[in-house]
Amino acid sequence: MLRLTELKLPLDHAPEALREAALARLGIPDSDLLHLHVFRRGYDARRKSAIHLIYTLDLLLRDEAALLRRFAADPHVNPTPDMRYRFVGHAPAGFTRRPVVVGAGPCGLLAGLVLAQMGFRPIILERGKVVRERTKDTWGLWRRGVLHPESNVQFGEGGAGTFSDGKLYSQIKDPLHHGRKVLEEFVKAGAPEEILHVSKPHIGTFRLVTMVESMRRTIEELGGEYRFESRVTDLLIDTAPDGSRAMRGVALADGSVIEADHVVLAVGHSARDTFDLLAARGVYIEAKPFSIGFRIEHPQGMIDRCRFGEHAGNKTLGAADYKLVHHCANGRSVYSFCMCPGGTVVAAASEPGRVVTNGMSQYSRAERNANAAIVVGITPEDYPGGPLAGIDLQRRLEEAAFHAGGADYRAPAQTVGDFLAGRPSTTLGEVIPSYKPGVTPTDLAACLPDYAIAAIREALPAFDRQIRGYARPDAVMTGVETRTSSPVRVKRGADGHSLNTRGLFPAGEGAGYAGGILSAGVDGIKTAEAVARSLLGVEPAARAA
Repeated sequence: MLRLTELKLPLDHAPEALREAALARLGIPDSDLLHLHVFRRGYDARRKSAIHLIYTLDLLLRDEAALLRRFAADPHVNPTPDMRYRFVGHAPAGFTRRPVVVGAGPCGLLAGLVLAQMGFRPIILERGKVVRERTKDTWGLWRRGVLHPESNVQFGEGGAGTFSDGKLYSQIKDPLHHGRKVLEEFVKAGAPEEILHVSKPHIGTFRLVTMVESMRRTIEELGGEYRFESRVTDLLIDTAPDGSRAMRGVALADGSVIEADHVVLAVGHSARDTFDLLAARGVYIEAKPFSIGFRIEHPQGMIDRCRFGEHAGNKTLGAADYKLVHHCANGRSVYSFCMCPGGTVVAAASEPGRVVTNGMSQYSRAERNANAAIVVGITPEDYPGGPLAGIDLQRRLEEAAFHAGGADYRAPAQTVGDFLAGRPSTTLGEVIPSYKPGVTPTDLAACLPDYAIAAIREALPAFDRQIRGYARPDAVMTGVETRTSSPVRVKRGADGHSLNTRGLFPAGEGAGYAGGILSAGVDGIKTAEAVARSLLGVEPAARAA
């Protein structure tokens, strides 16, 4: 097949116009085009008065070779790449060495699935509950202010991505097309087929819940095993006379031990006690950059009008999103993160006495507000003190937010007008904050370092020049957003093993190798492949990755 990219058509084009445009672009008669498949559809809204849809098409042609020769110099006409997934191996009959996967978020889920598909019958350990019980506990915080430390937005089947916008796009390099494998498995599990072709696919929380359940059933049918409410409290590591270290199992909170010489560590960015354990057991970890800030909310209709003009509300375009960045005079960068069109700001705490926010949308993206994190990038130079110093900073900021909000899991909030003027908010305006169990108007300057406050105050007027009304006085900011990514990296080699502990495979967002559902799933697949190669004795040479 032939792949044709960057084919532009008007937003309101007729269905038959797509085939006609492809024929015209290639200069061929209709009889030469045997089949047309839309691989991807995006849009270009830079000119609101003339929004275009942008297509990538896969075409079956009567004489593909001749066309490729004719368009050899055209970067938008190429053979369709082979994106089929190929397993790196399969467990031989009677194979008894079962790998363990710690964590059932997107990374652990895809690692477990691929290991199960290769016949290795993984054991998946999840400290939280099954997804529907976890959902009830999470609503307990949102509705009643009752936090369950082991069952919440961060912990439980599906991971933190379950309570999010369900975004399924990423900017990672993916030469082996593992992202396509992730999307195809999601469709098999019940995701809408459109995620295979829209440029910015998303699912939403309700659909993620049923998908996670379906994928669990598939893993179990293939011989895999889930153990919920099974928190890992120790790593069992053998140290040889030459100082080399190797995994031999894990210990659980109930006192049981699981022997395993291949353990995938897919714990997510909020497993702070696990990071403490890694440091205590001498596993190589290091501090890494992350970002801190607030959630900001605007009326979704305002964002739609600013981005789409007269086309606001168009069903093909859906709810508008945005991506903003500003480089500040103090050397900091402020940017929008995890933008959730038509969504809500949610309580995402996992530790008592701390408040942290996140964003979530349903598939419909039909709530009244748009929200996004507005965050400032920070580095280990901002929090010296060793590999766990970033976690200490997160905790201090989340404790400050807890007390500023009233010490009952309400979140501190401030209008943009008051924030820019440097005065505490006492009332709110027309933009109604969506955070549950509620907000307390106050001064958010007490919740972040001075350099971060100064950077965000500089950035908001700059963002207003890109999206008119972004700095409107009654837009609401809610604090704090501290878990944009893991504050640590559990380093691994190119073979997937921990740098200093053979058989431990750090993976996903918690280990510092992913950011979001799709990239975490891709890293889960890569890690499953590394485990399979190791179990089968076909490892590549080790080097830092």
